[in-house]
Amino acid sequence: MTPAMEPTSVRPVRKSITVKASVEHAFHVFTVGIDTWWPRGHHIGKSPMTKAIIERRAGGRCYSEQADGTECDWGNIVVWEPPQRFVMAWQVSPAWQYEPELAKSSEVEVRFTAEADGSTRVDLEHRYFERHGAGADDMRSAIDSPKGWNGLLQLFQTRAEQN
Repeated sequence: MTPAMEPTSVRPVRKSITVKASVEHAFHVFTVGIDTWWPRGHHIGKSPMTKAIIERRAGGRCYSEQADGTECDWGNIVVWEPPQRFVMAWQVSPAWQYEPELAKSSEVEVRFTAEADGSTRVDLEHRYFERHGAGADDMRSAIDSPKGWNGLLQLFQTRAEQN
């Protein structure tokens, strides 16, 4: 008989960036304005993405509208505390498809902190990769790559600093 195995914990991905903008503006651009900076190629729908949307409330959907008129869910807002932070369930499987079960989804927390010079520090933590099961390590590697949160935060920063 083998001893009970505890789930393996996969290290979170943590990223920080400083944006030359107020906390309110940074939060707004990241959430309400996600469609202004999120790359069209970063989606899991079967048709080209035309718009990225985050519904601004706990329980709100994170989804994209597709060129064929359909919608593709990819997350759910777990915590909504504007303009300080929000947490979303990342309902994307390691096969890059929608995962309807929250228990099999990782989680992204984004915090916005005012700095003394008027800028905002944005801290992002993508965690609970072990919930993805067998593909957890691959998912973490993709998320931590230059085309993952590193590149996405750079796009966000550029957009947030335009106004």
